[in-house]
Amino acid sequence: MTDYAKQLTDLLLRGDEQAAISYIDGVLAGNDRLTLYEDLLTPAMIRIGELWEQNEITVADEHLATAVCDYVISDYEYRSSSDDAPDRKKVMLFGVEGEEHYIGLKMAAAVFQEFGWRVRYLGPNLPLRHAETAVNAWQPDVVAMSAALSYRLPILRKSVQVLANTDCRPSIVIGGRMAPHASFTEEAAPGQVLVMPNLRELHEWLAAEGKGASVKHVLS
Repeated sequence: MTDYAKQLTDLLLRGDEQAAISYIDGVLAGNDRLTLYEDLLTPAMIRIGELWEQNEITVADEHLATAVCDYVISDYEYRSSSDDAPDRKKVMLFGVEGEEHYIGLKMAAAVFQEFGWRVRYLGPNLPLRHAETAVNAWQPDVVAMSAALSYRLPILRKSVQVLANTDCRPSIVIGGRMAPHASFTEEAAPGQVLVMPNLRELHEWLAAEGKGASVKHVLS
């Protein structure tokens, strides 16, 4: 973890929203969403999770830091928003049933928006039946889901199986801490699922897609 991320960790745990925003503005060189999310907020939140697991902070401390992180993201996106990019493909993002972690999903939603995608962010802990209804109604090109803990893998696999076979046959992007440890060869068609372990890889994929490669081609 860099010194910048350590300093931001302290500010998140202090619950000081304005100090966190001021610090980030001083660290970032202009509009640099990827550095903010991948190199500052993500390692800070991972460290906060580790402190909670080691009983060095309380649940209340962890919730406060998460709320401040959420505020920072919302503030940054509000100040960076632009209508210049045309809306084209559609992505729906949510945490699988029982999954309460959502900061990574919110960051991913912002990265999709940066590349001009129409985004529906449905938050954490979305029951599968509601996710299926939403996918059938909106028919996104991509469904992005996340799971942070190993015991979410069964519902994650079930979600992939159900949603990959809805009428629109969306491509499935999987993120979260469990993403690198999961395989979905039995739940979806070959090439339909893309495991995305971090935001930098998502950014690179979307940049490649924007140069003319279709979603189906990139994922196959």
